[in-house]
Amino acid sequence: TRARLFKIDDFQDPDVKRITQAHHPCPTLEAPAPSRSLPTPTSSDPNRTPWQGGKGVRAEGRQEPGPTLALFLGSDLEEVMATSRDQKELLWAWQGWRDAVGRQLRMTFERYVQLSNKAAELNGYEDMGAMWRSAYESDTLEQDVEQLYEELQPLYLNLHAYVRRGLYRFYGPQLIDPRGPIPAHILGNMWAQSWVSILDLVLPFPEKPPEDITKIMKGQHWKPEKMFQEAEKFFTSLGLLSTPPEFWKNSMMERPTDGREVECHASAWDFYNGEDFRIKKCTEVTIEDLLSIFHQMGHIQYFLQYKNLSVIFRAGANPAFEEAVGSVITLSASSHKHLLNRGLLSHQHQDEGEVNFLMSMALEKIAFIPFAYLVDRFRWKVFDGTIRKAVYNQEWWNLRLKYQGLCPPVPRTEDDFDPGAKFHISASMPYIRYFLSLMLQFQIHEALCKASGHVGPLHRCDIYNSKKAGKLLADVLKLGSSKPWPEVLQKITGETKVSTKALMTYFKPLLNWLVTENVRHGEILGWPDFSCSLEQSFDKETDRAAFLGLELNPDQAKSGQWVLLALSFVMLLMVLLLAYKVYTLEKKSLAQDTSAQDTSVQDTSTRDNSVHVPPPKAYFLGTAMEPHQVVRRQWMLLGLCLILMLCSVGLIIRIFTQHSWKPPWMRDEWWSWD
Repeated sequence: TRARLFKIDDFQDPDVKRITQAHHPCPTLEAPAPSRSLPTPTSSDPNRTPWQGGKGVRAEGRQEPGPTLALFLGSDLEEVMATSRDQKELLWAWQGWRDAVGRQLRMTFERYVQLSNKAAELNGYEDMGAMWRSAYESDTLEQDVEQLYEELQPLYLNLHAYVRRGLYRFYGPQLIDPRGPIPAHILGNMWAQSWVSILDLVLPFPEKPPEDITKIMKGQHWKPEKMFQEAEKFFTSLGLLSTPPEFWKNSMMERPTDGREVECHASAWDFYNGEDFRIKKCTEVTIEDLLSIFHQMGHIQYFLQYKNLSVIFRAGANPAFEEAVGSVITLSASSHKHLLNRGLLSHQHQDEGEVNFLMSMALEKIAFIPFAYLVDRFRWKVFDGTIRKAVYNQEWWNLRLKYQGLCPPVPRTEDDFDPGAKFHISASMPYIRYFLSLMLQFQIHEALCKASGHVGPLHRCDIYNSKKAGKLLADVLKLGSSKPWPEVLQKITGETKVSTKALMTYFKPLLNWLVTENVRHGEILGWPDFSCSLEQSFDKETDRAAFLGLELNPDQAKSGQWVLLALSFVMLLMVLLLAYKVYTLEKKSLAQDTSAQDTSVQDTSTRDNSVHVPPPKAYFLGTAMEPHQVVRRQWMLLGLCLILMLCSVGLIIRIFTQHSWKPPWMRDEWWSWD
């Protein structure tokens, strides 16, 4: 773009400088950019599961015992993962999804990495990872997020150890090692990024189970529209803007009943005309969907607040900030105080009930921390070449073991591509925003609670009806991306950096309880000296060899190398023979030229009247010419043959690598005796 021609660092006016920076290539790889007047979705759910397009992708497999099934991840498979306690059924769903989706993306992903890096380089970045990180305007982002993760690690390790004990009690030693990593398929989620679905297995005080809010909502005859109205009421109680009539007319709040197939993932949309804002969601009457609506309405409120800015600045202060704004309201909306006031709970929490509540929040928030961090850490390493394509799947599971303490429930190989089973990886959507938004939402929540006058534990705070908290929030939302995000964060929290302090404060009562419980049971934090049997899981990969970009078994690769070497020797021999022949002819022609010149001199000196004998002629491609001219052309032909030989070898290599075609001697059938 033309904006890149300017030396932005020399600009004095901060607004002009920021506008010019905003014209630089955005940190995502897309098709040619559409007009900004087109609607822009805010994809704000890290649990997004449907495939691209309305019909999704079916995961087909065989349940033992039972018939072949074809299920949608967005509904059926997620339901299985969340509700089933049969580890065989869970394994069937877990493996079936990855086999159906991940494997077919392996070759595509390699090409995607090449094209992404090429696009990033053309836009002035080292690789696509650097281009994504540029959205945060920090040269130390990688080090910063690593430090944040380390600060949160004690909380996660204590939660991991406690949950592992609960799963050990339920599934037994044949599946769970009380000192090792947890199998990835039994945590209630396809990616084990949220563990809240297994709350019943690890509830701290099962004799005092939480009330079923979904059941209460259905008993009160809640409808999807009422759920949106409830979220709207919360925002207007803070003195924030109400949604325009077009929102209620144009939004899709329920699944259409006219037979249309739609992609039901919840998303908020800004049509950039200052009037048209919409939410698309197939709402079900559940507490989960109610909180999701609060989150999406947070995005709508952000759109409303910055709608009068230049279109360049109509975005969040940074991608993580935009996600945090959507989530911060849900922290109040899910509080016991707010649910009690809205008639969705019937009695006050006691101390044991509060621990149960914080455990449910931790299974959603804390369990997500390492996954939210490692998804982009994996891709950054892929983009910069640290992780090679030959070990994509192995390195993915190395990271999941290191940060999450999880192992694949069945052996995985490099024929698999388990990262590709996550939507955000296959759709090229940066993920570090969700990690940073975890800390930001608690930072902002703490600041709003202080503004509202809240006194007491942070997890009890509800900012409903606080005009002061609403004013503080509105003042920063109006800025959009017109100011550097540290300035925006300082305006609301007084801090210029993302911090874990507020999150740790929120979960401090639970952490104290977890530490006591883990010490009482003699739990080992972490999974020391465990490797997920990666040697076994990746035995197929370690028994493979690379040849011309193909993954072959060692015998095939060795034979291919010998064939290629023999072919090279034959070609080299032919070229050497041709060179020797040309050299011999050149010497012969030189001798003939010298003899002819001597004869001519003798004839001249004796003034012989005999007939003059012309010098001998030679032929090249049927044309008679002087011998030295023939030799010169033969050398040129030799050079051309050498160039053609190199081009032929290069063409063969390109055919093999681009089309993954294997010659007969490299195929398994060639070496089979069957």
